[in-house]
Amino acid sequence: MAFDNLRDRLQEAFKSLKGKGKVTEEDVNKALRQVRIALLEADVSLTVVKDFINRIKAKALGEEVFGSLNPVQTVVKIVKDELTELLGGTEARIMISPRPPTVIMLVGLQGAGKTTTAGKLAVHLRKQGKHPMLVAADVYRPAAIKQLQVVGKQIDIPVYAEETAGANPVDIAKNAIAASTSMLKDVVIIDTAGRLAIDEELMNELVNIKASVKPHEILLVVDAMIGQDAVTTAKTFDEQLGLDGIVMTKLDGDAKGGAALSIKSVTGKPIKFVGTSEKMDGLAVFHPDRMASRILDLGDLETLIEGAKDLINEEEAKALADKMRKNQFTLDDFLAQMQQVRKLGNFQNIIGLLPGMGQVKDKLKDIDLDSKEVRRMEAIIKSMTMAERADTKLLNGSRRKRIAMGSGTRVQDVNRLIKQFEEAQKMMKKMGSMRHGKGGLLSKMMPKLPFGG
Repeated sequence: MAFDNLRDRLQEAFKSLKGKGKVTEEDVNKALRQVRIALLEADVSLTVVKDFINRIKAKALGEEVFGSLNPVQTVVKIVKDELTELLGGTEARIMISPRPPTVIMLVGLQGAGKTTTAGKLAVHLRKQGKHPMLVAADVYRPAAIKQLQVVGKQIDIPVYAEETAGANPVDIAKNAIAASTSMLKDVVIIDTAGRLAIDEELMNELVNIKASVKPHEILLVVDAMIGQDAVTTAKTFDEQLGLDGIVMTKLDGDAKGGAALSIKSVTGKPIKFVGTSEKMDGLAVFHPDRMASRILDLGDLETLIEGAKDLINEEEAKALADKMRKNQFTLDDFLAQMQQVRKLGNFQNIIGLLPGMGQVKDKLKDIDLDSKEVRRMEAIIKSMTMAERADTKLLNGSRRKRIAMGSGTRVQDVNRLIKQFEEAQKMMKKMGSMRHGKGGLLSKMMPKLPFGG
């Protein structure tokens, strides 16, 4: 996922400060040199990096890092605050008009994911109690209208389209807004045409659509995978159209993350949404503070809780917390948690939401929670005796061979499951040890859950 390499490099930078009762200015400068290199490797703009490092250095002196009782925590807090500002400071909400319909115009280059994002945004707004419709205003790209209609059918959202030859995108947008009233739709999402590169013809058309329908929001959809080109694209679109915000796709992929860290600083326009998966519910509101916490491996419990609150049963959660505290996490618990986690989404992303779990996440990278994998795990575990499920130390070679035959799998599959379980057991033990005290992980999570105290 984006920022994984940056997270690891920042951890290395702060490692040199750990264990020191006092730090010198040279210690801080050395750590900041590593931070600078890490940001440049993440493809963050050089100008942005320079300003970022200078602000941290100035704050570090002002915060009296050198005399503080915990200089590492002080430096990390300063970096987190500055990262939050770099990413936009606060959540930027989408504007909903008090007089419907709210008109949202999606723009961007070809291949950025506008059409899919249009559907995801419609799903997101429907969850907020809105009644959206989609508008197919791309009359140039082959099958563009059909693609949006397929998306609309998939999510049960109506699509306004005019498939007659020579249809004009400006007229399509105007007619769609007029039709929204009779269709009882209070949000109109216009999927506009893109190009492989910005050209005058494209911009003129977008300017004309804007002038004609006066959208409440113009959102640029950019692909995080193209790095600093995304920032350049955003700057150009903003100069021509006046953007209200950015939707960044593929931030859940292998993007370095530099575009997300540079775009607000360079363009002044906030990231409002990010793509979190290829599924139609894979669009999330962008929270700069939460992303800064993830980058620094401080976790993102708010996002984890929001995703889990509809899935977690009160009694099950309390029982699991008790087992974690007593270090009694078994294979049956492991399977139950894998089935629950699968409902939440990508396993690696979820692990990344837990504080200090960056290294554990790497160790668990082989876990794949698709339906087939979970069924295989279930077959293996159910082929064990109750004693074996409770204590994996009993699983010698002959027992593993018997379990593989009984579950229709290979001994290698059994060995892999045991290894994954043991890594998860270590993680649960770590989480259990963090439970006590006001700063404990579970004590932070439990009050925020629907049944928490």
